[in-house]
Amino acid sequence: MGIDVQFRPMTIHDIDEVVQVEQASFTAPWSRESFYNELMYNRYAKYIVMVRRGRIIGYAGMWLVIDEAHVTNVAVLPQFRGQKLGEALMRRLMETAKQHGAATMTLEVRVSNHVAQSLYRKLGFRNGGIRKRYYPDNFEDALVMWVKLT
Repeated sequence: MGIDVQFRPMTIHDIDEVVQVEQASFTAPWSRESFYNELMYNRYAKYIVMVRRGRIIGYAGMWLVIDEAHVTNVAVLPQFRGQKLGEALMRRLMETAKQHGAATMTLEVRVSNHVAQSLYRKLGFRNGGIRKRYYPDNFEDALVMWVKLT
């Protein structure tokens, strides 16, 4: 990773920038209200941001329930992709999950998103099943993936 970035917990003051990353990354982006509710009312939610020169260029989130982390979102601005920043972001999220007592981590990824699947496999994730018609924008199936963190 050649770009200097920092990681920190997401705050409500980050929501507008995170929504910009979200909108640039997904066909069915989360709303500002969704992020606000996650940060303010979901006691299971943990979100981190990736910052470069004072600007949020990526973020990731998860729900921590007992000893399991469920990844909700991972996104990097398009102009910063292909530079191993998504990998750095996921590694940081996995480390955060371990620090909070998670033994396993799971996520869903579009069956057509081979780039993300390749990254997750590199990080030790394995296929766990298919969620049929999971994505609301086009009803694409999701591949469920799992990794042991301990």
